[in-house]
Amino acid sequence: METPSPTPEEIIAAGEAIMAAASNCALITIGPDGVPQARMMNPFPPEKGLIVWMATDRNTRKVTEMYADRRVTLIYFDQTDPGYATLVGKVRFVDNLVAKEARWKPEWSAYYPDGQYGESYLLIEFTPRRLEVVSLRFDIAADPLAWKAAVVDFDG
Repeated sequence: METPSPTPEEIIAAGEAIMAAASNCALITIGPDGVPQARMMNPFPPEKGLIVWMATDRNTRKVTEMYADRRVTLIYFDQTDPGYATLVGKVRFVDNLVAKEARWKPEWSAYYPDGQYGESYLLIEFTPRRLEVVSLRFDIAADPLAWKAAVVDFDG
């Protein structure tokens, strides 16, 4: 008997659980030579609609790459599952004081000497258009031979 396909709500719930368990994610941008570039990020927990906020120094290579091409991918990996959640979407930069005050982690002080008030501190708002999930714990794409991700498209 075939297992029923998970609903979009179940896929999203599994994705949120994986994101919470992982806490960090890989941010994948497109470099100037067209080659994907990955780096680890410490994002804020996802908000409604799986909106993800991150912070970085405005002078980084990743910011230059995202200004050139706003399309990025985030991947969260839960070592205890094993499972992963991949989000594909676009970013926008937010550089206003209210948002910067609301999204600050005190442990980041070593990286931003002037804190959330400094010129170098820049927020990235990621909006997904697609979520892909594989999770043994949630019985999503649990076939060890196929490993086909369950997908939710947010933009139709």
